[in-house]
Order: sequence, then C-alpha cells, then structure tokens
Amino acid sequence: MDTKVAKLLNEQINKELYSAYLYLDFSNYYAEEGLDGFENWYRIQAQEERDHAMLFYQYLLNNGQKVTFEAIAKPEWEMGDRMAPLKAGLAHEKYVTSLINDIYAAAFEVHDFRTMQLLDWFVKEQGEEEKNASDMITKMELFGTDAKGLYMLNSELKGRVYSAPSLVL
Repeated sequence: MDTKVAKLLNEQINKELYSAYLYLDFSNYYAEEGLDGFENWYRIQAQEERDHAMLFYQYLLNNGQKVTFEAIAKPEWEMGDRMAPLKAGLAHEKYVTSLINDIYAAAFEVHDFRTMQLLDWFVKEQGEEEKNASDMITKMELFGTDAKGLYMLNSELKGRVYSAPSLVL
C-alpha cells in the first residue's frame, strides 16, 4: 500500500474517533437539556463513528499496515441554543467528507483500486450523513420553537436504533 494512502487512512481512524467524542458531547448537551430523543440520536451517531474507525483499522491490518494511535482531541464547538449542536454536526460532516475525498484522491493518484473500493462505501455514507444532519436542522427550524412540535421531534429521534455497517473488507 502506498505510504501516503496508509498514512491518511491511519489519520482517519483518529478523525472518526474524534467524531464519536464530538457526538457524545452533543448527546451529553441534549441530556442536560432534557431532550432524550436528541440524546439518543447522537449517542447512536457516536457508535457509528466508532464503527467507521474500526473499519479503517481492520482495513489497514488486513493490508499488512501498522496502525498508530494518536491522542484524540477534546471536542470543540460553540455551545448555544438547541440548534448549535445540529449546525456544528453538519459542518463536521462536511469536514469529514472532505477528508474522505482527500484519501480517495490520494488512492486514485497511485491507482489503489482496492482502497478506492473501500472508500466508495464511505463516500455514499457521507452523503447520507450530510443529508441526515441537514434534515435535523430543517426539522428543528420547522418544529423546534413549538413545544408540541419539539416533543414530537424528540419522540421521533428517541426511536432511532443502532445498526452496524454491513461492509465486507
């Protein structure tokens, strides 16, 4: 495996674990706000990010690459109203999309088709992640200022259940 591609994949493990920390922080924020549905949604989101890290980890191991762990930074975002985590989440997903695109470009440059195939799943996943984050903002804008609407939205988010990714490495 090309050293640059391996390095970027290794760094992505850290970025995915940071994403999990960030979403756990959002979950904690909503727990303190008494919005258990939003808390649940972001707790599950954190689990997904940990799984993404593990997919990259396993892929590197499967390809004979050494994995090096770095410190995971403290989550940084501007606390504010109930919309703040949602907007920070969308901005973060766009950032992660740019990281995946950078790895894809590096793999393409060296004709690493196997890594590109792995990344195809992540490209699709990031499209879904950005849409979900955007939809959350739209729903909060529509219903978040009305107590009954917020209750219904919170109840909807409370129903989210975790399902592990089905990606064969």
